Amino acid sequence: MKSLSLRLLAIIILFLFNKSMIAQSANNAPTFNFSRGIGIAVPDSSFSLNFRFRSQLRAGYVSNSTSDLSASEIEARVRRLRMRIEGFMINPKINYSIQLSFSRGDMDWVDNDNSAVNSSPNVVRDAVVIYRPNSNWSFTFGQTKLPGNRQRVVSSGELQFTDRSIVNATFNIDRDFGAQFSYQNSISTIGYALKGALTSGEGRNSSASDAGLAYTGRVEILPLGTFTNKGDYFEGDLEREKKPKISIAGGYHYNENAMRTAGTLGRDLYEKRNISSLMMDVLFKYKGFALCGEFISRNTNDPVTVNSSNQTRVVYVGDGKMMQLSYLFKNNMEVAGRYAIVTPKSSIYNSELQRQEMGIGVTKYLKKHRVKLQGQLFYHQNDNLQTESVVNKYYSCVFQVELGL
Repeated sequence: MKSLSLRLLAIIILFLFNKSMIAQSANNAPTFNFSRGIGIAVPDSSFSLNFRFRSQLRAGYVSNSTSDLSASEIEARVRRLRMRIEGFMINPKINYSIQLSFSRGDMDWVDNDNSAVNSSPNVVRDAVVIYRPNSNWSFTFGQTKLPGNRQRVVSSGELQFTDRSIVNATFNIDRDFGAQFSYQNSISTIGYALKGALTSGEGRNSSASDAGLAYTGRVEILPLGTFTNKGDYFEGDLEREKKPKISIAGGYHYNENAMRTAGTLGRDLYEKRNISSLMMDVLFKYKGFALCGEFISRNTNDPVTVNSSNQTRVVYVGDGKMMQLSYLFKNNMEVAGRYAIVTPKSSIYNSELQRQEMGIGVTKYLKKHRVKLQGQLFYHQNDNLQTESVVNKYYSCVFQVELGL
C-alpha cells in the first residue's frame, strides 16, 4: 500500500510538471520559487504546483507509575510522514490541495473495524478544490479538516508539543467530506471570521454513508486586529507580536445518525446516535508570550450502544479543558507548559476514566516550525469517578525531530 501510494504521488507530480512544460514555449518558461516548499508556476497564471513534505522522528518513554520508573512502553518510530501538493488550475482563484500520509501511526490503523464506514489504511488526509473569488470568501469541496477546535485546525507540524492535548484527542471532530465556506473581514480594527460546513458525518475515507449529515459552524473574533503572518494558526509567538493580539472563538458541531464512537472518528457504534459538540477557545500573543485555552463538550441522548451479544460501545460524552502558556526567547528557544483534563459524564462512569495531564516542553526552532527539536516531560493521572479512586499515575517523556519544507 505504501509503495503504491508513493508511485501514485510520483506519477501525479510528473504528470502535472509535464503538463506545465508542454504548455510553455522556449521563450515562456515556468518560474520556480522556494519560499514555501518547491513551487512551479506558468507565466500565464493557468497552473501552479507547490510540493512540500514533513516528517516527525520520535523517541519516547512511559513509566509504569510515579513510584516505579521502569518502562511500561518505549516509543521509537516515524510518527508522521506527510506529503502535500497544492496550487491552482485555470486561474489563481481555483485552488487544489492534496495531502497524503505514509507512516503507520498516521493512517488510523488502531480504530479499524474493517467495515464499509471505518477501514484502514487511510492514506488520503486532504483532497479538495477551493474557489476563492476574492480575499474575503473561500468555498471548499472535498475532504479536509472541519472548522473545529483551534488546536485541531492548527497543523500537527505547527505545535509547541509533540502532540495535541488529551482534550483534542478525545473530542476533536477531525476531517470529513463535504462543502465548506469561510468569510473573513473586519469592522474598523476588529477582525472576524465566519466558517461553516455541511458534510457526510462519517469522517475521512469512508466508502459508505447514511441519510444523516453533519453541520459545523465556527466564529472567530480578533478584537485587537489580525495576527502577524496568520499567527493565530500556529502555536507559540514566533512572530513576537509587537502589539497584543487576541482571538476569541466558538463553534458547534451536530452529527446526525453518527455511526462511530466519536462521530467522525473511532470504532463503529452498534446503534446510530445524534452527537453534538460545543467548542470554545481563546488565544493571546505578545512579545514572545503565548497563552491558549480550550473547552470542548460532547453530548448525546443515550451514549451506550449494545449489540445482539450484549456487548457495548459508548460515545465519550463529557467535557475537556486545556491551557497552554509559553515564552519564546530571542535565541529561538521556547519553554511551554500545559495542563489538560477530560471528564466523562456520569452515564459512562463504569466504562470511561477521568484523565489529566500536565507537563513542560522545550523547543529549539531552527527554521520556525519547519525544522525544530522538541523535548517534553509529562505527568499523567487516570481516575475512576464511580469509585472515586486513582487508577494509575505515571510519567512520560518524548524527544522529537521535525523536518520539513
